[in-house]
Amino acid sequence: MRRYNEPVAVHKGLVGGIEGPKQFIWRDRLWQVHAVVSQWVETRPWWERSVVRGLLGDQHDGTDINGLPVTSVATLVAEQQVWRVDATLGRLGLVRPDDREVRGVFDLVLEGESGQWRLVGSLD
Repeated sequence: MRRYNEPVAVHKGLVGGIEGPKQFIWRDRLWQVHAVVSQWVETRPWWERSVVRGLLGDQHDGTDINGLPVTSVATLVAEQQVWRVDATLGRLGLVRPDDREVRGVFDLVLEGESGQWRLVGSLD
């Protein structure tokens, strides 16, 4: 899996009877979701927060890795939804079976605290 941490714009809707990401724009390209492979909720990596690093002796400015202020323990352990989706490039998502450049499986994260979507990974 390739790792990313890039913002994406997501349009939600029904995909295979599941309410979730239906389309997303990543790197100025529209991807059409054809299937939700999996969906789960996880706690954000609190150990990467600058305020935690500050407690360990590193400098911090009171914000987390996304620049959001950290004001409570609840902020540190905020949950995020992860969606693993099968998607194809383009509005219609029409592809040839051998065209790997326009099809992929992606991990999209919806941060509960901010409501922001990020693409965090893609399967090769």
